[in-house]
Amino acid sequence: MMAAFTLPAIIEKIRNKWPKIEIEIIASSDSSDLSRREADIAIRNYRPTQQELIARRVQNTLGHLYASKSYIKTLEHREIPQDLNNAVFFGADHSNRIISYLSKFGFQLSLNNFPIIVDNHLVQWEMVKQGIGIGFMAAHIGDAEPLVERVLPTLPAFETETWLVTHRELKTSSRLRIVFDYLADELSE
Repeated sequence: MMAAFTLPAIIEKIRNKWPKIEIEIIASSDSSDLSRREADIAIRNYRPTQQELIARRVQNTLGHLYASKSYIKTLEHREIPQDLNNAVFFGADHSNRIISYLSKFGFQLSLNNFPIIVDNHLVQWEMVKQGIGIGFMAAHIGDAEPLVERVLPTLPAFETETWLVTHRELKTSSRLRIVFDYLADELSE
């Protein structure tokens, strides 16, 4: 989602300022292994734990559960989390992580609520917009999309940290330093 909705404007600015810097974007929900140089810089929604990596928290992202207006019409009630016990949600994998996370907010869901697993958030978002189920989205993206609305408007936002991460070559590569610092500044705004 970051690659599709946030990075294009930033990449354009980088290309205008430093046209000789080549950029390759790997837009994936999987985490590239920076210590093995699968990527030079990563944007992650979790704090890295590897000591050899350099990380900087650039923002906290607020998100909500969204569904299309047509899907919302199929729900009888949507005032409290338990009202969604029979709803269809999108999962990113077959683990119980999302169920465990949502239970902290009063949801009582099971794997039966996640009949569709999509590990690509952009594909998931398109399915949400087309009325197939409920999915997470950053508030600035979800609130701007006219085809969807917040499923539980009174539920407080879910907050995730966004980290910019790189390997130790940041200290020796001027190109890497330029892009890292510029991304950090842009993403921190």
